[in-house]
Amino acid sequence: QVQLVEPGGGSVQAGGPLTLACTASGATYSGMCMGWFRQAPGKERAGVAPIGTVLGSENYAASVKGRFTLSRDDVTNTVHLQMNSLKPEDTAMYYCAAAIDIGWAEGLDKRSYNYWGQGTQVTVSS
Repeated sequence: QVQLVEPGGGSVQAGGPLTLACTASGATYSGMCMGWFRQAPGKERAGVAPIGTVLGSENYAASVKGRFTLSRDDVTNTVHLQMNSLKPEDTAMYYCAAAIDIGWAEGLDKRSYNYWGQGTQVTVSS
């Protein structure tokens, strides 16, 4: 089993930055794809950014590309999602997830993931 904990989240003004962190424990972490998803009220959970085990393997949803940066630290078993130039439409519950042995093309698909964190709220005000 893999446990995912996501401290952080919070409220921020539009245009501001915020960083989310997700720390994994339990089963093997370094070989897993890690991803961030978000779900706004009344909407489906959607992929934001996954990152694999290979340097440069991160991917981004079109809505966040150029504004969000995902990185991982296999020493501390932590992934960080640096979010810049936040917009009100980025407001959502953000979830960290872990997947075993998936391809790059599957990284933004929530059905590919085996483990989920409890979620952390991000609110962007205009």
